[in-house]
Amino acid sequence: MPRIVPVLDLSRLEQGASEHRTFLFDLRTAARDVGFFYLTGHGISAADTAEVLDAARRFFTLPEADKLAIEMVKSSQFRGYTRAGGELTKGKADWREQLDIGVERPAISQGPGVPAWTRLQGPNQWPSALPELKPALLAWQAKATAVAIRLLRAFALSLDQAEDAFDPIYRNEPNHRMKIVRYPGRNATGDDQGVGAHKDGGFLTLLLQDDTKGLQVEYDGSWVDVDPIPHTLVVNIGELLELASNGYLRATVHRVVTPPAGVERISVPFFFSARLDATIPLLDLPEELAAEARGPASDPDNPLFRNVGTNVLKSRLRSHPDVARRHYADLLETGASPV
Repeated sequence: MPRIVPVLDLSRLEQGASEHRTFLFDLRTAARDVGFFYLTGHGISAADTAEVLDAARRFFTLPEADKLAIEMVKSSQFRGYTRAGGELTKGKADWREQLDIGVERPAISQGPGVPAWTRLQGPNQWPSALPELKPALLAWQAKATAVAIRLLRAFALSLDQAEDAFDPIYRNEPNHRMKIVRYPGRNATGDDQGVGAHKDGGFLTLLLQDDTKGLQVEYDGSWVDVDPIPHTLVVNIGELLELASNGYLRATVHRVVTPPAGVERISVPFFFSARLDATIPLLDLPEELAAEARGPASDPDNPLFRNVGTNVLKSRLRSHPDVARRHYADLLETGASPV
């Protein structure tokens, strides 16, 4: 059976005009067809990937008290540690423990008329028991950012846009975030939902997996395994590219199935997005592509907004109700929009 999720080599962009052109076609086709692909030629070394996976494993072996000292509920920016079962997808517990970090920036002063999503900007929480974690994860964040920008520029070209078409909405202050994640074996979980079926909300997600499978993508009405391939990143597009392309590119539903009993899975997802204050434009696609654009998906339970901050806050409030209750009670009590 042919591989449904293709493997693309990013280095083809620098291998002459013909390879450049065919890579852009392959990129657009993969993103429109299955919405996922494996990426090689990304320039991140095997030593770098081993380092970040090792740092993640060391964090998850810390005593529970050290992890709970930086529990996410203490952060209005939704940064920090979440124990297994503490995050929800469509109202159901995800059986993974994780540490969320974002861009290290100062918090924005609050007051009348300041949009609620500005509370998302601020510092990360770091474990004092593992000081080497911060430089390891920030280094990975920088490497993943560079790859994501190269890919996003390639996506612009593949849609017959200027290479810098997306630059104005992420330049200087992209709202990227990442997680280190541990999925415990099925003997230690409530069920087989590692992460429930969902789409990602940013531009692009770059995922580093260890050698344990579990990721699945929905394709043609079935779940397709996206098993680990050494030295690759798994890439999928998010809802911002779906919005910008009027649905020509479609963010794809995916999930993670809990590992077998006695087995754990470590992954490092990186989510590259636009500035929180950005508004996603509608690209002027060439006629042949525009004719195939289906419009962004419409889900009344999960509406998409072109305001990035609104989209991000909406997602965070749904996923982490404990943080929402502690830091966003004013929105919950009044039923106010997160705008």
